[in-house]
Amino acid sequence: MSVRNGYDSGVPCWIDLSTTDVAGAREFYGTLFGWTAEMVDDPAAGGYGQFHYEGKKVAGLGPTFTPGSPPVWNVYVATDDAAATADRAKNAGGTIVVDPMAVFGEGTMAVFQGPDSAFLSVWQAGNHTGAELVNEPNSFTWNELVTRDIGAATEFLSTVFGWTPMTEAMGEMEYTTWMNDGKPIAGMMTMPDAVPGEVPSHWTTYIAVADLDATMANARELGANVIFDRMDAPPGPFGQFIDPQGASLAVIQLHEIS
Repeated sequence: MSVRNGYDSGVPCWIDLSTTDVAGAREFYGTLFGWTAEMVDDPAAGGYGQFHYEGKKVAGLGPTFTPGSPPVWNVYVATDDAAATADRAKNAGGTIVVDPMAVFGEGTMAVFQGPDSAFLSVWQAGNHTGAELVNEPNSFTWNELVTRDIGAATEFLSTVFGWTPMTEAMGEMEYTTWMNDGKPIAGMMTMPDAVPGEVPSHWTTYIAVADLDATMANARELGANVIFDRMDAPPGPFGQFIDPQGASLAVIQLHEIS
């Protein structure tokens, strides 16, 4: 279902961009995806805002948490109890980066780092239930863990969220699809050997687009550093770039809308 007003526990429900140049990111993604940004006026929000597409919330936007932190897209998983989920993460060998905290009346969030070093957030909905549009062009459709320790990540995520891994061969590599209540909700793969050693385990977000080739060409013209223009996969061809501020993002032209 593409239009959403809520998410089951354990399902990725929101993405947001932490960037060193909020104004630049607003212009880049506004031009590339047709997103409009509505920023929160309250100083307590720390410069946070939300991207909308066709009147629906699709992603968040704000400055990086600490000086020197690199720009990054963050993934949030829905939970019925952020505190309990954070406790499970800690007991499973994770590190709590942001303790469960209420965000006005919007909901409760927590951020932790898994034993493989990848960061992940959880969101207990209040007034804000997550992205209102998914799996359609110009909205997020998939999130994928690229990890340097597949064993540690598998045990950790299975314990924290109750996800079930389904691993299969995909060409010369293995790919894991994470299942939540029998439904695919995220992916996982081993960090490719070609990736520089200083790149840590991380989550990659995929935005659905109507025309991959046009999107990648536009991203390049807007100043993005293209990692690769096109690669084929069962769901559809995809590409990946680093935006002008330094955050990595993947885009995919889906064969079918789910």
